[in-house]
Amino acid sequence: MIAIEQDRPDVARRRSQWIKYQDRVDPGRLVFMDETWTKTNMAPLYGWAPVGQRLFGKAPFGHWNTSTFIAALRNDRIEAPWLIDGPINGETFRLYVEEVLIPTLKPGDVVVLDNLGSHKSRAVRAAIRAVGAKLLFLPKYSPDLNPIEQFFAKLKHHLRKAGPRTRDTICSAIGEILKTVTDRECSNYLINAGYARC
Repeated sequence: MIAIEQDRPDVARRRSQWIKYQDRVDPGRLVFMDETWTKTNMAPLYGWAPVGQRLFGKAPFGHWNTSTFIAALRNDRIEAPWLIDGPINGETFRLYVEEVLIPTLKPGDVVVLDNLGSHKSRAVRAAIRAVGAKLLFLPKYSPDLNPIEQFFAKLKHHLRKAGPRTRDTICSAIGEILKTVTDRECSNYLINAGYARC
């Protein structure tokens, strides 16, 4: 499923412009950032059972906790991972940028974000630009143009299989998943999203 809003003339025009130029930026300078949720009630969505038999799985239905995982994807690695309790807000995102992301940036890097309101604060913009990095916002309704979404799909698949039930076990599971990410995998995420061959 894709957002029907991609058909709106303003969104379609912006997406067309982005796609036209997206392979002209050195992929070594691109830093794709985003956040995703994790929950302590995650369970596999699919499974196998003998024909005619129902497959049962178990997950908490009464109480669970939500965390937010934030990270940056480069053409050769996942960088600046951070897990927080609960949803993200503007203040937490600013703290992440200043304390976790900024130390990984170099002059000339191009940080790419979606249009979430907390991503557009003056403090966030100023912090990124202060280290000599540029800041670009993806066209609206365009998660397909952010290759970190592909990694998040992998992350959630593995978290569902692991079935962590506490924040600590989620953190440990994410750590194990991050150890499996290769430079080639990261490069392939960018290529698959239409960015220059790495």
